[in-house]
Amino acid sequence: MLLFIESREFLDEGSAQHNPAVEWDRLAKSAFDLTLQALGSDRNVPGGSTLATQLEKFRHSPDGRTASVREKLTQMESAAFRAYLDGPDTVEARRRIVRDYLNSVPLAAQQGHGEVVGTADGLFSWYGTSFEEASRLLGEVSPESADTVRRGEVLRQAVSLLIAHRRPSYYLVSLAGRAELAALTDAYLELLASAGVVPQHLTRAARDAHITLRARAPDRPPAAFIRQKAANQIRTHLLSLLSIPQLYDLDRLDLDVTATLDVRWQTAVADLFERLAHPEEVIQLGFSVANMLDRGDPSKVIYSFTLMETTPLGNVVRVQTDNYDGPLSFAQASRVELGSTAKLRTLVTYLEVIADIHARLSVLTPDELSATPLAGQDTLTRWTRDYLLERPNADLGTVLDAAMERRYSASPAERFETGGGTQTFANFDNTYNQSVIPVSEAFRQSVNLPMVRLMRDVVRHFMFRSPDGTARVLEDINDPTRQEYLARFADREGSSFIRQFYRKYRGLEGPPLLETLTANRRLDPQRTSWALRAVMPEADLDTFANALIARLADDSLARPAIENLYARSYASAVDLSDLGHLARIHPLELWVVRYLIEHPGADVAEILDASGATRQAVYGWLFRTGRRNAQDQRIRTILELEAFQEILVAWQRVGYPFNNIVPSFGTAIGSSGDRPVALAELVGIILNDGLRYPIVRVDALHFAEQTPFETRMVRTPRPGERVMNPVVAAVVRRAMVDVVENGTGRRARGALRESDGTPLIVGGKTGTGDNRYRVFGPGGQLIESRPVNRTSTFAFLAGNRYFGVITAYVPGQEAGEYRFTSALPAEILKRIGAALGPLSEEAAVDMPSAPDQGIASAVTR
Repeated sequence: MLLFIESREFLDEGSAQHNPAVEWDRLAKSAFDLTLQALGSDRNVPGGSTLATQLEKFRHSPDGRTASVREKLTQMESAAFRAYLDGPDTVEARRRIVRDYLNSVPLAAQQGHGEVVGTADGLFSWYGTSFEEASRLLGEVSPESADTVRRGEVLRQAVSLLIAHRRPSYYLVSLAGRAELAALTDAYLELLASAGVVPQHLTRAARDAHITLRARAPDRPPAAFIRQKAANQIRTHLLSLLSIPQLYDLDRLDLDVTATLDVRWQTAVADLFERLAHPEEVIQLGFSVANMLDRGDPSKVIYSFTLMETTPLGNVVRVQTDNYDGPLSFAQASRVELGSTAKLRTLVTYLEVIADIHARLSVLTPDELSATPLAGQDTLTRWTRDYLLERPNADLGTVLDAAMERRYSASPAERFETGGGTQTFANFDNTYNQSVIPVSEAFRQSVNLPMVRLMRDVVRHFMFRSPDGTARVLEDINDPTRQEYLARFADREGSSFIRQFYRKYRGLEGPPLLETLTANRRLDPQRTSWALRAVMPEADLDTFANALIARLADDSLARPAIENLYARSYASAVDLSDLGHLARIHPLELWVVRYLIEHPGADVAEILDASGATRQAVYGWLFRTGRRNAQDQRIRTILELEAFQEILVAWQRVGYPFNNIVPSFGTAIGSSGDRPVALAELVGIILNDGLRYPIVRVDALHFAEQTPFETRMVRTPRPGERVMNPVVAAVVRRAMVDVVENGTGRRARGALRESDGTPLIVGGKTGTGDNRYRVFGPGGQLIESRPVNRTSTFAFLAGNRYFGVITAYVPGQEAGEYRFTSALPAEILKRIGAALGPLSEEAAVDMPSAPDQGIASAVTR
């Protein structure tokens, strides 16, 4: 039917060497009509393109349109070259063109579907007919059929689409076009019957059929995101790799991609995650035990697994999948608290600090070491200096090994001044509560309090490493730098309050602002008056009286009493800080409400910009020298914040993906969150002796195969970037192996094997996060505790090539129903290894070294 409508001699096998890019009679008629149009004729000019030329237009012309005569000639040239690629006989090439045309012809766009491409897509989107049904009905050859009526409907649908592709937006969308399309369809059905292309009885059924173009495409079954994780990750990666803004543009490319993912592993891991969603499978697999899936609905646990391999190209991704039923890649797009895996980052930072101190002090003589001035709170520099005084020739490896044996208390009894407040921490295993243990054991057994105290030493090192610097700010009351630190504290804390109060009042105007201001507060008439006058200083007596009576439960106040309150609460004579004290409401809350009354609809950025001077004024009490203790406390908060900014820089150097961390010692045990793929990258740096290699998901790109634009691009090796001292990496690597051999990761021992069956040496770090929202009352009494999420993670390395991360995660309050620990991901890794067998000894890609970096063009023709 397509060839009858478009090109009846196209598949004539009598002309085996026919050029499908040119039909001279068609081209001549189009040129003649175009000439008449140029001379003033209003006749329509039919296109001169053949099916082959139109395919080139769809594929390569901008927006699928012919912009000029030169563009048309280019299309014809490309179509001709493609037809003769396999030799002078073009019969098979022409058959391929017909097939490709039916599969790629554009048929406008449909609501609920998007762009409609190809007749199969068109039948479903515009008529709700599946391609399978259409193939079955139109493929029947018997003269009569019980489905003649339905066959006639489908025939009419198909013919209409074969006509509509000439002007798809007009014929399929506009009312006038649809009417014209119906008439053309009737005409072509008569011609098809007359020529014997379609049986007469079927043509009659098609003419009698009533078909309606749909206003919206039928709903499709929900996308199975879990099985599409690999493809979606590669597609998303290609957007950044090729600097393409959206997937729509990516889908326009004639491109084959060679990815690094191991489909066998990817499928096996996805299958295991799917099995773990069913209670009967959990029991059969042996996961229904303590510290794993012995409670809670297993179908609500989200698993994520990333496996990478070090190759000449870099760290290639072999597996990256999860069972989250959505387009989000949990490993790449999440920020979750991964528990004690943060101790891995903390340990690296600690050892790098010791390495830096060693590099600075090891070149000094004993006398120079003894005379080196030290800040009293810089414990790490003092320890390193004392160690070098006792062992002057100690190399870095010896010093780091000794640093791993420094001992810290595991007692949870201490209150820590950190993060702008007072915090306490607990050990997951309370049997260590009375112990003083070395760093190595705290890391091996994942004991929290020693790592919290170690983080405190790291923070204090950054705060006080220069005795003549920040330490002097706290010691000298007259140091002008104090005022700078206090101003920064006022700005930071004031901004935090402004944001908090803005969230409280956002979207409110008029009376609701005042209702929210005084709601749930026990304010007597005098304090209510101060609050109202603070936020409405220009209000007249009647407005004030109405607002006051509306705010008070007792509306029996006499007019003289109201007038007296109005006069006594004259706000202009009192500064904002005193107003807050008189009203028992934070002064910045009063200021925010007043600003919103005067500037309805203001956003938080505008309010922050307008409140700069106010924030400083509200904290004026802090700048008075009589408040030295309060000043020192605030200055330490800012110094701690600066120290954590330096820690953030160190973490980002080894792949931490975020631009902020929580300035609290709790960051040592996971309060700042992490991303599984970033944690895997850190393990890769440790495995590779401190070198950071690029993460590779795509090996090669092949553009426009068998066209004049064909281009092959292959990735070439890139040298690693030194981001960690190799001695530090070696010490941490040994510590990770110790975790698996003797600590919390014992379940993962022997999880992966070489091709000869020999178990690979596995190292790792476990982490469990029981993350809760807690509210405390006076004296530290716990008032409320509700679960936020639960995570369990195992970051691992295996042998000298493989590394990755596996995570189990339950979001929301349902997390309180689960009790799984890091035993769960460690056991899953073991099951994956057992199911898939030995790892291949073959390198992923055997690429010759080259001076070029990144993607390099290899073949262009």
